[in-house]
Amino acid sequence: MKLIKLITVLGLGAMVSACATTETATRNIPFETAPAFARADAMPLLQTDPAPLAPTVRIAAINVTVPQSLKVSEANMYYPSGDIVWREDPAGDRHAQVTAIFQTALQRGADKVAGDRPVVLDVTVTRFHALTEKARYTVGGVHSIAFTMQVRDAATGAPLGAPHPVKANLKAFGGQQAIDAESRGLTQKVRIAAHLAEVLRQEMARVSAPDAPRQGFMQVARKL
Repeated sequence: MKLIKLITVLGLGAMVSACATTETATRNIPFETAPAFARADAMPLLQTDPAPLAPTVRIAAINVTVPQSLKVSEANMYYPSGDIVWREDPAGDRHAQVTAIFQTALQRGADKVAGDRPVVLDVTVTRFHALTEKARYTVGGVHSIAFTMQVRDAATGAPLGAPHPVKANLKAFGGQQAIDAESRGLTQKVRIAAHLAEVLRQEMARVSAPDAPRQGFMQVARKL
């Protein structure tokens, strides 16, 4: 009998020891519901503000180029071929008109960029395809706008990164929506200029924080 009791006591002792040393498997438990000890290595020991990724910039000058090689179309079609389609200014030098639109709009955006390091922007327009009269007052469409941008140090002229293309498309109003917008002063030029100013602000934010994810420019298009 004593032998049986001794065996029983030893068996219970072994079971208690096993319970004390068994680990809970957590690899398949969702992070949110895993025990605190399982998440300890994933939690930061010290919360600190991240260091700035790059010095913030301000725009000292903007150089806009609209190459004469860009083809102008004056055809009143729904979607004419050509690199420049612009009808809201009187007939004339469309290259100069697009240059003025860009210069004004980008300067407006530059005024919202208030950093420490002065830079120069070299902007080359590669496409400025607004709506013809026929599309403007019927189906509407998209203002298809593209340019390349090079940022340079204002003091040395050295490039800051490589030039890169920017797509700045914007939904274009059509039909009654276009007529109503114009009655409120929201002409094509007003909407495009406001849009380009916002695009530039987004671009310069990315220059100041180059590792930040880049938004598609349709995401920053505002439906004015």
